[in-house]
Amino acid sequence: MSGSNSSNPGSGGGAPRAEAATAEPLSFAVHSLPSPTLPNAAVRHGRLKMLLVLLVCAAPVIASYFTYYVIRPQGRTNHGMLVEPQRPLPSAEELPLSDLQGAGVDPSRLKGQWLLIAVAGGACDAQCERQLYLQRQLRESLGKHKDRLDRVWLIDDAAAPRSELMPALQGATVLRAPAAALDRWLAGSDRQGLAAHFFLVDPLGNYMMRFPAPSEPDRIKRDLEKLMRAAASWDEPGR
Repeated sequence: MSGSNSSNPGSGGGAPRAEAATAEPLSFAVHSLPSPTLPNAAVRHGRLKMLLVLLVCAAPVIASYFTYYVIRPQGRTNHGMLVEPQRPLPSAEELPLSDLQGAGVDPSRLKGQWLLIAVAGGACDAQCERQLYLQRQLRESLGKHKDRLDRVWLIDDAAAPRSELMPALQGATVLRAPAAALDRWLAGSDRQGLAAHFFLVDPLGNYMMRFPAPSEPDRIKRDLEKLMRAAASWDEPGR
């Protein structure tokens, strides 16, 4: 019969095509995001900012290398000679002091102030007079810091100071001390002697700097001012 050869709607030539379509694997296409394009001016500006940041960060290192390898400054900028190690005030047995009336003075009583010390015999020759004058001028030149510095004249013999010197010594501390004891405490490596120097003692009683007495007063003044400023946070006028 003609109907016996008719194809089944659920089978026949369409089935393989449907199966093939179903078995085909799914594919996902991944597309890259579009990259923004910056104008050339913006790129240059960004690079310039980055270079500036790098230069700012590297500047201290560059400066230190330039200073060390090109300029090479001297490590010592002070005029006075630092005493290393510092030498503390001796005890009364090691440094017996007395005032002009002969009364004993304990060296520890000198602590609490900066001391600018001159050493000379009681007769006080022309060099000694110049030194005591310079000592007074240096203290006055410190202005608001002058009350933190005491002038001290240590007489290393038995001679009495001349009466005409006494007005200039108002406000100064004048004491006698044995020359040998002073030499043990204050003597430096040079051979000029104690009378050729000023000696600086800090408020804690440490002998810490020596100045050549016949030198430029302005250079000594600068050293004293630097020390006064550096110690301003803990040092106060008066004992």
